[in-house]
Formats: sequence, C-alpha cells, structure tokens
Amino acid sequence: MHRRLIVPSVLAASFLLAIPASAATYSPGAPGIGDPYYPASGNGGYDVSHYDLRLKYQPKTDLLEGTATILATTKQDLSRFNLDFGLKVSEIRVNGKKAAFTTSGTQELEITPAAALPKGSAVTVVVRYAGKPSELEINGFTAWHRTPDGGVAAQEPDSAVWWFPSNDHPLDKATYDVSVQVPNGTQAISNGVLQGTRPVGSDWTRYSWRSNKPQASYLATLAVGKFDITTDKTATGLPVLNAYSKDLGDNAGAARASIERTGEVAEWLEEVFGPYPFNALGGYVPNVPSGYALETQTRPFYSPRQFANGSNVSVVVHELAHQWYGDSVSVDGWKDIWVNEGFARYSQWLWSEREGEGTAQELADYVYASHPADDEFWTVKPGDPGPENQFHLAVYDRGALALQALRNEIGDESFFKILKGWPSEHAYGNAKVGDFVKYAERVSGKPLAALFDTWLYQAAKPGSPAARSAEVAPSGADVARPKSWKKIAATNSVHDH
Repeated sequence: MHRRLIVPSVLAASFLLAIPASAATYSPGAPGIGDPYYPASGNGGYDVSHYDLRLKYQPKTDLLEGTATILATTKQDLSRFNLDFGLKVSEIRVNGKKAAFTTSGTQELEITPAAALPKGSAVTVVVRYAGKPSELEINGFTAWHRTPDGGVAAQEPDSAVWWFPSNDHPLDKATYDVSVQVPNGTQAISNGVLQGTRPVGSDWTRYSWRSNKPQASYLATLAVGKFDITTDKTATGLPVLNAYSKDLGDNAGAARASIERTGEVAEWLEEVFGPYPFNALGGYVPNVPSGYALETQTRPFYSPRQFANGSNVSVVVHELAHQWYGDSVSVDGWKDIWVNEGFARYSQWLWSEREGEGTAQELADYVYASHPADDEFWTVKPGDPGPENQFHLAVYDRGALALQALRNEIGDESFFKILKGWPSEHAYGNAKVGDFVKYAERVSGKPLAALFDTWLYQAAKPGSPAARSAEVAPSGADVARPKSWKKIAATNSVHDH
C-alpha cells in the first residue's frame, strides 16, 4: 500500500517519474488464504512448491531446532508476505539476503524481504528457528503430543504451526524433504520414503524422508521416539513401513494385527478408488493419550486407544481411504470436509460388505433408523457443517447416507465409476462439494442437485418419500444391527481432535 500525496500537478508528475511504474503495484500478501472457517489459516500472494526441513530434536527437553528452506513462486507483486508459524525465529533470508520479520496474531510470521518480489518470480525463503513445541499454545490448544520417549506432530486442521513455517492450508500443497537428527537409539518417522540414515558424531543419527507428491501442510507428520519398525513391499513394489512405540502395553498386539493389514487394505481400495496415488504406504502408533487417528499422507497416525477393544481393520480402511479422498483430492475450503469424511466412512461400509458383516444398505438402514427426527444429528449439514461441527458424527454417517442414496439413485455401475473416476480427475488437487455434485451428474447423466441438497444441506431428517426413493428404512423401523457396526462405531472418535 502507498500513501496518496496531495501536491501540485507538476510536482506530482515529477514524483511519478522518479518511481518505477511497477512500484505502485507492490503490496503485502494477505494474512489468510480466504477460508471462512479459519481466517488465519494460510496466506496470500505466493504458492509453495517444496519444503526442505532440516531438524534436530532432543526428546529429553522437547527442544526442536530447525532450518526450513521453502521454495515458492509469487502470485502478485509482493512487498511482504506471511508464513504461519509459532516457534521463535532467529533469522530469515529471502533469496539469500537477510529479511526483516515480526509476528502478529496467533500464528502470523510477517516477512519483509530486502527487495520487493515481482509477480511470477521464484523465491527461496530460509527460516532458522528453535523452541519447545509442547509449550506453544494457540487459543489454549496444542497440536504437539509429548510422549515418554519423544514427541509427535499429527493434528487437523492445524499441526504445521507447531514444528515448521508454512502456508498452512490445503489449497497450497507441496512436496517435502524432512531430515531429522535424533539421539542414538531413537527414530524419526515422517511421510513418504526413508531415503537413508547416517550417524552424526558419536551420539546422534539423522533420518531423511521424502514425500514426492503434493501434500497439504496438515498432512505432514513427525514422530520421534523408540519404535519397533516393520517393512515390506506390495505386489507392485510399493514400500510399506509401519512403526509401533515400544511401550504400547496391552494395545500392542491389536494395533499390529490391524495395521499390518495395510497392504491388503490398500490393494482392495485400489479396486474401488483406482491406483494408489503416492510413493509409500504404512502407519504408526506412538504412545499418546489421544483417541483419534489421522490420514497423514502415506503414513497414517493411530492412537493406541483405537485398539483398546481389540484389532480394528475398519479404522485402517478409513485412514487409507483418505489417501484418495482427502490427501490426493483435498478440500478447497474446510467447509468441504464431506469430500473427505463421507467417503472415508462409506469405505468402511464397503469393507463391511466385502467381509460379509453387513452390506452398505443394511448399515444405511441402521443409521437412518437409529436417529429420530428430533435428533441433533439431522441439524448438522454435512455439505457445510460449520467449524464447530466439522468433525461431528453427522458429517461421517449422514455423509455416508448421502452416498448410499446416490448409489441407489444411479445404480452400481455409474456409482463405482464415479468413485474411481473422481480421484483420477482431481488427482493432487482440491475440490468443493459442488464439484463432486457436477461430476456425479456428468458421469451418471442424471440431475442430482435435489438429492444432494436433501442429504447434505437440509437441517432435517429426510421424510419417508425421500427415504423410499433412496431405499432407506423409514424412521422408527426395527432394523437389525449389522455385525460390523461395533467396529465401525468404535471409530466414531477417529477425528475427535
């Protein structure tokens, strides 16, 4: 921004001649990317292509030291720009030159480069920082888990702020190299493929990971601790790496019995959703007290409590389904959460169908009959639930009901063609709920706006005519509980962050 000068016209003209014409176009990038649910998330003015994170973490003290190198391209003439970050920064360089910086709000790191940045230019930003992530609270909340032997970053919709500077919104995806130095006897787990390990002096080891496909910042993960690690390859040669804290206690067996089926589940999901979109598979279970799981890209995070009642492959199905629906095709804005969660839940219904423990129709009947018309469940709109209800059960179960209604309306051939075609058409991109509705109409050749409006946007239980057209059991019907229901319901807290 620039201040208007009130001067005689001749003097004004001389001022204009002295200033390059383009200078008037330089302005700060927006402090948010424009998400109405989370106005502070993300930033405007640039697009990141790659993060290179070189970290050192000491589990005993929770001290994280880091150098983040960020490669980006400007989308406007920038006088300054923001990153989202919460730890203490010691130095920032932009294109090799020291930059001025300050902080504002809860997570804004404001950077003023030595020279303004023209639109369309390549930019390299180097940020040096250090801090204890567990001591950082934003609005009374922390996304960093301390464990008996280390720390873990895994949270939604925000986690990057606690361990690396970023453009923290799914609209700006990037590739990642994450290299972490940890004490000997401790491992560092992250996304993608382990590129290698090497000793650093006599007391430390460095682990280097690479995630080579576009990845949202909240899907980047880091876990430092003492793990038992298993490795394998799928029939197509995809590396599989699973990690389990050594102190999971009674949950250890059930966790392994579930997560070691990751390769099998992924092969089945390829039949439903098409080719697996990334370069690695796996999962990890750190010793954390939380109860949720998260679709961290290529390597989902699972809380031990997910396996407190025994093995549960259904939660593995849910998080792996997100690799297509949520990770490869990500939300355009957080109000579009149904394009993640409705499909991940429905994949659990399809797994139940595959295992002979209840068809998707039987599960839909049971869900519909279980919630009377005055249940709050029906007041939540999965197509735009609001930030307070982003992870409400209705987004999952009512969201899956919408897909069963769609399946019944257009038939299995078109339905499964849509499930497989959508991740291919929007691979590594972002999408709105409305984009899916248009896609389903195009593939099926049927008008579907009314159907989706009924199931995703109306704050009321669909009446019996709508229920009959969707072949869902009427309210109050005595519907048998499918055998798979207990395992599926055990994952209701899967994203209870």
